[in-house]
Amino acid sequence: MQAPEVWTRLVAVREQAPLIHNITNFVVMNNTANALLAIGASPAMIHSTDEVEDFVAVSKALVVNIGTLYSDQVAAYKLAAAQAKHLGVPWVFDPVGAGATPYRRAVAASLMRLQPSVIRGNGSEILTLAQHSGAGRGVDSLHGSEAALAGARQLAREGRAVVAITGAVDYVTDGERVTELHNGHPLMA
Repeated sequence: MQAPEVWTRLVAVREQAPLIHNITNFVVMNNTANALLAIGASPAMIHSTDEVEDFVAVSKALVVNIGTLYSDQVAAYKLAAAQAKHLGVPWVFDPVGAGATPYRRAVAASLMRLQPSVIRGNGSEILTLAQHSGAGRGVDSLHGSEAALAGARQLAREGRAVVAITGAVDYVTDGERVTELHNGHPLMA
């Protein structure tokens, strides 16, 4: 995609001001809301199981970030992702620390069964989802983004999703094509 096309799409987002439903962790919630506002989207940080399904129904997209896991939040993830799948609302899965504990692996696996449209993770998280050894150290990756590329392509093909691996070099794949983005930093490896 060339710069003029990126600009055209950004202008379209600003004109539409899409409602983006985020069930995200407390560490990044404010940054996520501000980033969405900066591009012209309308963020909603709705976590209650009493209303997540209703919010998905009026949203243009859903983001699920499992950084801070607790049982009520996990229930909200599952309800929202199931509703998104049912309604055809695209949803992004950010499997923060997916390989760090057996509980995180189980939650991530259950969410993968709800077929996210986009999966975004570091090398260890992507390897964990692809059922390779990718445990990581907490939320930090022990694997570079390039090491997870084969797993990302596998995930993309199996789940018909776009997979983004973040690190010093970011990779984005649909399972067939791969785009490299050299905007990262070695500290992100």
